Amino acid sequence: MNRWVSRVLQAAGLVLAVIFVLPVIWVVISSFKPGTELFAWPPTFWPKSATVSNYIDALNKGNFERYFLNSLYVSTLSTILTLVINSMAGYAFAKFSFKGDRLIFYTFIATLMVPLQVIMVPIFLVIRRLGLYNSLWGIIIPPAATPTGVFLMRQYMITIPDEIIESARIDGASEWRIFWLIMLPLAKPVLTALTIFSFMWRWNDFLWPFIVISNEQKYTIQVAIANFVGQFYVDWNSLLAMSVLAMIPVLIIFLIFQRHFMKGIAITGLKM
Repeated sequence: MNRWVSRVLQAAGLVLAVIFVLPVIWVVISSFKPGTELFAWPPTFWPKSATVSNYIDALNKGNFERYFLNSLYVSTLSTILTLVINSMAGYAFAKFSFKGDRLIFYTFIATLMVPLQVIMVPIFLVIRRLGLYNSLWGIIIPPAATPTGVFLMRQYMITIPDEIIESARIDGASEWRIFWLIMLPLAKPVLTALTIFSFMWRWNDFLWPFIVISNEQKYTIQVAIANFVGQFYVDWNSLLAMSVLAMIPVLIIFLIFQRHFMKGIAITGLKM
C-alpha cells in the first residue's frame, strides 16, 4: 500500500512539475519563432522555421549590454550586502540573549506582512534626501536587510551547538573571529539558499528600479524589457528573446549553489 501511495505522489509531483515548467519551455521555444508563426492559428508548439533573428533584433534595440551589466551589478552587490547584514543579525538573535530580543525579532519578522506599496513613499523620500535617487545604490541599499534573510539565518544558527562557540571563547577567540571563522563556514547551506533568493529577488525586481531610476543608461534588465510593451504595440518577438536571456543568470546561480540549497531550507524550519 505504501508503495502505491509513493508512486501516486511521485506521479502527482511529476505532473505539477510539468505544469509549472511548461510556460517557461513555451517562452524559450517561442523565442525562436518568426512573427508570422508566433500568432499563427492553429498555434504550433515547435517552430516550423526556427530563427535567431529575434535575439539579434533584441540585442540591437536599445543598450542591452548596459542593462544586463546594471542588473548584474545591482544583484551581486545587493546579495553580498544581504549576506553580511542578515548573517550578523541572525547570529545576534540566535546566540546572544539581551532584553527584548524576542520582541525585536518577532517585530522585525512581522514587517513581512507590510506590503511594499505601504512603505514605498517613505523609502523614496529617504532615498531622495540621501541623494541616492537615480542611482544604482538607491536600488541596492534599501532591500539589503530583509526579514526573510534574518529569519533564515537565525533559524539555522540556532541549530549550531553553543558548545562550539563556548570552546572558541575559552581559547581566546574574539566574537568577530568566532563569527567569521566558525559560524559562517558552518552556515554555508543557509548562506547558499539566501544567495539564490537574494540574487533572484534583485534580478527580477521591476517596481523599485522603475521608481528610483529615471536615466535610461541606468535601467535594469526588467525595466528595459518593460519598454518593449508600448501603449498601442507590443514587440512580442524581442520581448520573448530578452526574457529568455534574462533567465540565464538566475539559472546559473541556482545550478552553482543547488547542492546546499535544499539542506539550508530544510534545516531553517526545525527550531523556533
